[in-house]
Amino acid sequence: MKPTIYIVALGLIVTGALLSSCQTKEQKVEESKQDVKDAKQELNAQYPAFRKYAEEKIEANNKRIAKLKEKLAKPGKAPLDDMRKQRIEDLEKRNAELRSRLYGYENERSDWAAFMRQFNQDMDKLGDAFNDFGNDLKK
Repeated sequence: MKPTIYIVALGLIVTGALLSSCQTKEQKVEESKQDVKDAKQELNAQYPAFRKYAEEKIEANNKRIAKLKEKLAKPGKAPLDDMRKQRIEDLEKRNAELRSRLYGYENERSDWAAFMRQFNQDMDKLGDAFNDFGNDLKK
């Protein structure tokens, strides 16, 4: 009894797979075109909001950099000042790279999900670097 059920189930699966793969080339092409169109519409809806969010974070980073430069301009802790200046320059450079990647995406239009995931990871790493730098200044 059990082997019969398995054979029938396997037959149904194979039949279903065969029937679903019987699309014509035109149907497959049309389906692919629709998928691309849907992806473009999704991107057109998501990118402006993401760009605004990212621009706000980048601008907030610029303000943090300005505050760090201001703190560093005050006298004291001279032996560490050169190292801190270098770290501030690094933060500034990384922030500028994020901005250029954000604006460059409009021309590039690569995989949206991958771009957004990587951009957010890099933005989080930059935020961590700011926090680490702030903790260093408190010492």
